[in-house]
Formats: sequence, C-alpha cells, structure tokens
Amino acid sequence: MTSDHEPRASGTAEKRSDRTKAAILRAARDRFAADGYERTTIRAVAADAAIDPSMVMRYFGSKERLFDAALAIDLRLPDLSAVAPQDLAATLIRHFLARWESDPADDALLVLLRSAVTNERAALRMHEIFATQVAPALGAALGPRAAAVAPVLTTQLLGLALTRYLIRLPAVTALDPEQVVQALLPSVQATVQSTPAH
Repeated sequence: MTSDHEPRASGTAEKRSDRTKAAILRAARDRFAADGYERTTIRAVAADAAIDPSMVMRYFGSKERLFDAALAIDLRLPDLSAVAPQDLAATLIRHFLARWESDPADDALLVLLRSAVTNERAALRMHEIFATQVAPALGAALGPRAAAVAPVLTTQLLGLALTRYLIRLPAVTALDPEQVVQALLPSVQATVQSTPAH
C-alpha cells in the first residue's frame, strides 16, 4: 500500500536536489572563473557551495563533467529569419547586452570568456558554442554568407564583453546600454551587410 504523502515527498526531494545542483553549478562557475580549470578542485567547489565533496561527485562524477555542466551555454539567440535586414545588427547587439546586463556576475558565457583567456579547454568550448549557435542562427537571416560573417561578428561581440564586463574599461562601462548599441551599430551593421570576397 502506497502512502498519499509519497508523491509530495518525492517532489520535495526533487526540488532539494535541483537547488543543490544549482548551488554546485554557481560555485563551479565562480571557481573556474577565479582559478581556471587546472587549479579548481572538487573540494573547493564543494566548500563554496557549503556541501560535502561527495555530493559534487554524486551529481557530476568528475571535474571534467562538472566543467561541461557549469559551462553548458545556450546563447538563446532569437529567430533572426524574422528580423528585417536593416534591424539585424541592432537586434544582435541588444540581445547580448540584455543577457549580460541582467546578471553579468552569474552569466556562464562571461565566466567561460574569462576562463578561455588562459585555459585551452575553455577556449575550445567557446569556439564550439559560437560555431554551433551563432553561424546557424545567422544562416537563417543571411544564407551562405553567414559562415564568413559569424567569425567577425563573434569578434565584435566578445570584444564588447571583454572590455565592458571583464576588463571594465571606464570609457566602455560609462555608456548606458543604448549608447553601446549606437556606438557599435555602424561596425556591426557593416559586418552583417558585408559580401565575402570570392
């Protein structure tokens, strides 16, 4: 005979499990960003999350899998096929700004960028994310030109992230988001409208 309380108890345990995993992932992002991949330890992540190291291993199994989970990033790019060509550049800039401005301290993409500067594994992950997400999204709007446009666009967007959120150059951080859009718009517009040489 099953208890009427079992589903509720199971749901409570599941919520607790989700909270624990979320705490581990937050701690892991911070630790990977601060110490890099090599110097980060499971024990340090567990201490930051205020849990036993065995719990980290239980949920993720290894530091490699923890790294992959902590930096599993969906850029959440909009459907660019529905965007008018003249609005494409501004749409892309605003999308990334909105994401980073909402909570730059806890954005996995910024953590990955910080780690990628010194860590080959993080750099490879960054390459993978932009190759598998930016180019296909641009393809919906630009067709075959997207393959040539995506690397230049990536340079511009990551340059913005690096100077505004990581290095925090005063001239860049002093701008409000709309000023950033207007400052970057001419160069990004030129990129998305460019025709690759044959």
